[in-house]
Amino acid sequence: MSFFARLVSILKKSRSFSAAATAAATTTAASISSTYAAPPPSSSSSSAMGDTRKTFRTRICIIGSGPAAHTAAIYAARAELKPVLFEGWMANDIAAGGQLTTTTDVENFPGFPEGILGFELMDRCRAQTVRFGTEVLSETVTSVDFSSRPFRVFSSSTVVEADAVIVATGAVARRLYFPGADELWNRGISACAVCDGAAPIFRNRPIAVVGGGDSAMEEANFLTKYGSRVYILHRRDTFRASKIMQARALSNPKIEVVWNSEVAEAYGAKDGGPLSGVKLKNIVTGDITELAVSGLFFAIGHEPATKFLEKQLELDSDGYVVTKPGTTQTSVKGIFAAGDVQDKKYRQAVTAAGSGCMAALDAEHYLQEIGAQEGKAD
Repeated sequence: MSFFARLVSILKKSRSFSAAATAAATTTAASISSTYAAPPPSSSSSSAMGDTRKTFRTRICIIGSGPAAHTAAIYAARAELKPVLFEGWMANDIAAGGQLTTTTDVENFPGFPEGILGFELMDRCRAQTVRFGTEVLSETVTSVDFSSRPFRVFSSSTVVEADAVIVATGAVARRLYFPGADELWNRGISACAVCDGAAPIFRNRPIAVVGGGDSAMEEANFLTKYGSRVYILHRRDTFRASKIMQARALSNPKIEVVWNSEVAEAYGAKDGGPLSGVKLKNIVTGDITELAVSGLFFAIGHEPATKFLEKQLELDSDGYVVTKPGTTQTSVKGIFAAGDVQDKKYRQAVTAAGSGCMAALDAEHYLQEIGAQEGKAD
């Protein structure tokens, strides 16, 4: 799918979401207010400070719009916890639905033997979430307050107070930008070898991987299953990857390293076809050379969407939310994390969905412990 086709798709969805968001806001206010009585304003409340944001009360609030968030919402809604989900509005410059909305065919999600478009899969997830009664707010969370209970989640127009919160905001793959990068995205350029490497356009053809860390070594080795040759493009003369990962890559006869080089341009066939090659700039000599490849994979890391947390949860050195092993529990009791925001190893839609299920079950058990489920049927 070309950049312009994706843009048209997003604009079409934006128009439908705009109408849906207006109706959803009215419905959400009426539904949540009728079910949960908001506490009266106090001297420390946003109302007393002249803040015009509306405050709603719920048992569980979910932040995110990808497979983890929607799976958590489906489980929570079926448990009659009446969840509120912030799906965001172009959060991290990505449409509601997360990174899958930026992909074309998804062929490794169970239940779709012919594959399914990424945005269509997320549309179905959203519809299932709404079907079971989740209130979806098309607003981006700007900050949170996990210092006291109930927890508070803020957007520009809404404050949600919740007994439990699930953070499922994901992580965005870092991309490089150069001439041709946008136009050929998903037409030979990708940031996920496991997701896209087996596609027919890459089979028995030369492929390039950009990066010098463990991820780049791992993805290069993985892509040798499909490509005729795999080039690792690195802007330095040494890798930062671990010695063992370097050894695996350098000993693979199908892998060739291009040192001291960065991509200056990507181009397709003259007829507007997919990626057919890249221009490389040697950062030492300044020379420009061409490399014929059918695939270009960025393996330069991910950026977890955790800045809005303002360090209120324990994060690791890369900014991912730390969870208790074997659970989705974070450093704050009652706050749970699911999906890529806490998983920098697997980063797959199906594993994100699984952790979303875990988070909903963990949250339900937590709510039972604190007695927050009393009268849930009223």
